Amino acid sequence: MGPYLVGLYVFVLAAFVGFEVIAKVPPTLHTPLMSGANAISGITIVGALLSARTAEVSTGNLLGALAIALATVNVVGGFLVTDRMLRMFGRKR
Repeated sequence: MGPYLVGLYVFVLAAFVGFEVIAKVPPTLHTPLMSGANAISGITIVGALLSARTAEVSTGNLLGALAIALATVNVVGGFLVTDRMLRMFGRKR
């Protein structure tokens, strides 16, 4: 069994476990969990930057660039949603 097949197996298993865990979270906990996910995505960006640090075209660099793009979208979207929710609790102008 090759390393790509093992990686695919772990990815699919993690996707199913992640979906089951998140599906059981009550709506009142979504925003605090999103803040934690933003912190994890920030760590992912740092790791992806380390992975894609050379200019050569390789599988690691391409996956690192993809990870940078997706984690950045996740962090920005999470901060926008968190900001919008915090404004709901602010004073009315």
